[in-house]
Amino acid sequence: MPAERRSEPSGEIALVLSGGGARAAYQVGVLRALARRMPSLRFRVITGVSAGAINAAFLASSTQGLKDAVEELARLWSRLRTRDVFRVDPAFLARNLVRWGARLVSGGASGAPRVRALLEPSPLGDLLARALGDGTGRIDGIERNLAAGTLRAVALTTIDYSTGQTVSWVEGRGIAPWQRPGRRSAFTRLTTAHVMASAALPLVFPAVELDGTWHGDGGVRLADPLSPAVHLGASRILAISTLCTRACVVPGPRPAAYPPPAQIAGLLTDAVFLDLLDEDALRLRRLNEIAGRLPLEERGDVRPIDLVVLRPSQDLGRLAGSHETDLPRGLRFLLRGLGSRESPSADFLSLLMFEPRYLTRLVEIGEADAETYMGEIGALLAPAAAPGRSPGPGPVPGAGSVVILDGPERRAS
Repeated sequence: MPAERRSEPSGEIALVLSGGGARAAYQVGVLRALARRMPSLRFRVITGVSAGAINAAFLASSTQGLKDAVEELARLWSRLRTRDVFRVDPAFLARNLVRWGARLVSGGASGAPRVRALLEPSPLGDLLARALGDGTGRIDGIERNLAAGTLRAVALTTIDYSTGQTVSWVEGRGIAPWQRPGRRSAFTRLTTAHVMASAALPLVFPAVELDGTWHGDGGVRLADPLSPAVHLGASRILAISTLCTRACVVPGPRPAAYPPPAQIAGLLTDAVFLDLLDEDALRLRRLNEIAGRLPLEERGDVRPIDLVVLRPSQDLGRLAGSHETDLPRGLRFLLRGLGSRESPSADFLSLLMFEPRYLTRLVEIGEADAETYMGEIGALLAPAAAPGRSPGPGPVPGAGSVVILDGPERRAS
């Protein structure tokens, strides 16, 4: 919850990256536009959850400037194929489905096969080990950036399946630990295992063991997605979502048939993992109002926080439906069995659409959206990125402004 006190005032600019599976390519497009317009920009506080943890870890570990780092990240995304993320060979998928079926009809018998997830993401683990480090799982670039002072802290969020707590795994300097009902910090040297755990969509990808307990996708029960950035010292936050709200959804024909499993899974995924940024922004706006009414001498370390939330201008789930035939045959067969072709939106499909044509399109949309709203984003970031630059329309830094850039709409407070 953004209301909380943090360790020490620092006025840091934070980048908050939400989840969304393959939709996280949209974030890369936004960052590419920012790097082109503001090459001197530095995010010294970076937080990520789920697929956003991949982008967060990459940016936090890159020792290059923002422009070069984002271009390298864009090349990584543009070359991705589904087989680079999880196993898609038909024989493996068939065997895994048989094991799941046998488990479901076993009645809990002792000889029932053990199952962990529908998909096996070992290819992603190997890819991240190479992209983020030396292939061993270490992410040494984060430590180098901390030592150089170009980074203050990075946090990747998971859920602990043993306790149900949300855990923000932090690597940083000068950060005080925090503990709140249902969530806490844990200080560590981040590895690719933390990235994999944060992106481990329940049942779809297997949980990852961290410090002796099993962890999964940090988007589960994450009611306060802005909170880690606040605890890490942020006074200005840019949050990039991958969920298009109903403001940018074009209604389709009313379906007459019962909704297929793929449609229900997509709605549940969006509700559980991606719909909470606006709620947290509303709480932040109210807390900013309270802080603004207090005399400076009575505020202590509670201060107004400026926030810009950027959402896609297009429905990235619906767009995934037009690329369904790009998927490998075995996976396509499995998803069609769940009703992917019967659903008016392909939200669940979009999480797994790691194919070049779709990912490239998301990067393009992200770039275009960032250019459209560069005035509002620049007003938040420009004082640090380009001193003396006229910020244009948008939040006034230090005033506790909250701006949600939501498809064709701008909501400010």
